[in-house]
Amino acid sequence: MNEAPWPSIPALVRWAADEYGDAEALVDGDQRWSFAELLERVEQAARAAAAAGITRGDRVAIWAPNIHEWITAALGAITAGAILVPINTRFKGREAAYVLERVRARLLFTVNGFLDTDYVAMLREAMPDGAPPIVVLRGDAPAGTTSYADFLARAGDTPVTAEPAELSDIIFTSGTTGKPKGVMVSHEQTLRVFDVWSREVGLADGDRYLIVNPFFHTFGYKAGILACLMRGATIIPHAVFDVPSVLEAIERDRITVLPGPPTLYQTILNHPARRDLSSLRLAVTGAAVVPVSLIEQMRDDLGFETVLTAYGLTESTGTATMCRRGDDAKTIANTSGRAIPDTEVRVVDTDGAPANAGEPGEVVIRGYNVMLGYLDDPDATAETIRDGWLHTGDIGVMDERGYLRITDRLKDMFIVGGFNVYPAEVEGELLAHPSVAQVAVVGAPDERLGEVGVAFVVPRAGASFDPDEVVAWARARMANFKAPRRVVVVEQLPVNAGGKILKFELRERARA
Repeated sequence: MNEAPWPSIPALVRWAADEYGDAEALVDGDQRWSFAELLERVEQAARAAAAAGITRGDRVAIWAPNIHEWITAALGAITAGAILVPINTRFKGREAAYVLERVRARLLFTVNGFLDTDYVAMLREAMPDGAPPIVVLRGDAPAGTTSYADFLARAGDTPVTAEPAELSDIIFTSGTTGKPKGVMVSHEQTLRVFDVWSREVGLADGDRYLIVNPFFHTFGYKAGILACLMRGATIIPHAVFDVPSVLEAIERDRITVLPGPPTLYQTILNHPARRDLSSLRLAVTGAAVVPVSLIEQMRDDLGFETVLTAYGLTESTGTATMCRRGDDAKTIANTSGRAIPDTEVRVVDTDGAPANAGEPGEVVIRGYNVMLGYLDDPDATAETIRDGWLHTGDIGVMDERGYLRITDRLKDMFIVGGFNVYPAEVEGELLAHPSVAQVAVVGAPDERLGEVGVAFVVPRAGASFDPDEVVAWARARMANFKAPRRVVVVEQLPVNAGGKILKFELRERARA
């Protein structure tokens, strides 16, 4: 059993400063920091958090894009002993308020004006009386909030010596009950998993890592920021994905590492002006079906030496299986690899017995990477983790080598541009529309995003109904990746004898 080389995330930040010193740790616009300078900024943020009253075990939320302030604020809060709660930047005020209320956040870091969005105003509308103190990392700080510069200026001179809480973070993931659930993960779990991940993919000092995956997601934060600290790679945050800016960054900053969903690479391949991509060497993808032809094009046309796929979920600390360097293109495209060291991954039948090689069943996971549980939800935890096995709700097939292929999802979850969408949550929101009587949401293939949501709606009797208006209404209430792209009006939803909606029929209709 291998243990993480670092006892906590603050210890990792200090170790990286000692190990890599003056090497370049971060590039963000005109900001260029060494690992030693990154440590100084994190420790200043930690002293500021302590001055703001943050102590061991407090929950500190961050609702901001991929910017250098995210890194120092988040790592500073953890160094002060806090538990980090990242919030999806695509969330609307109501969605963010739900997370803040569930965790009883003591402090919120956010931004103002990102993509013309007033995050503070959205939150105050959703939480008129109960919003936590707000620190604005970038943009104007409205009345009643604190700018990040003023926050840092209040840092004391005494080094922070707080013991980190056992939990490193609580990351919210939607569930089949229709409400997001907070996944609790420890420092040890996070560090062990991404020590393995960064070693297996071959991340190395001198690599220059363009982090397109959002920091609020396990991939962007842990397989991005923390992995770079572990291996001495340069962190290059990228706040908004658009092909021209990514291509410009690759050429300008000589990017070597570019993980992301398959849509990222397909979009680059389809772009007419690719510029100089000769620096690229490592890609890690997943979260959707990956054609063999895409793997070959990534190697032949984009110049990647290494292309790997992986599988995981927030409840498994982000990673459960990985392909290995040296796997052939067919294996990388058609599987999500095999179990990471010191964990077990099985495919089981309806009785819980291991399925034979090549036979479908539910994917279950056991090992140190399985979450500690859902925040304040023992029933959901007990339902998901049974006899030590994490029941993923995903259907897969395992071959004789132990390589896993995901074929379907018990929970009906689908993936829009790399983001998980759980129909029950979206359906719950749509039922609040005054003209919606019944609704079922399914995923349908989309060339650009992989999948998009399609809502089949039975209108309320006598109500006027405009599908386009419902789509616009949904986009105003929920993150755009959750909102259905199409609304189809039906007289009734197909159900079986037990009254359960036959979503496979709706999926076929949506695909047609």
